[in-house]
Amino acid sequence: MPIYEFRCNDCQAKSSVFLRSISQPLAPICPSCDSKNLTRLISTFAYHKSGQSRLEEAGEPQMFPKPDYYKDPRNIGRWAEKRLKDLGVDMPSKTKEMIEAAREGKMPEPLKDL
Repeated sequence: MPIYEFRCNDCQAKSSVFLRSISQPLAPICPSCDSKNLTRLISTFAYHKSGQSRLEEAGEPQMFPKPDYYKDPRNIGRWAEKRLKDLGVDMPSKTKEMIEAAREGKMPEPLKDL
């Protein structure tokens, strides 16, 4: 089921066309101005990394990180994760959930009012 992206040569609007099969004929029409004068674009794609590879790429947490270190949400909880791993202690599941939620932009309830 391919999705093709186009740019209208008349109004410059970008649009996507979804086909149920690759053999279906392609006759795109601009949804903004109904023009048939479209140019096919090279589609973007997503590359998803594992949590482990993101942590490895972010580098080793430092004892005194730069002031903007924790502005990158991937670094939230990294010190706690590293410390517990070094001590051979499993991180409590509730703590893991709080760290992942914070990385997604959801602050834990006790910290929201600070």
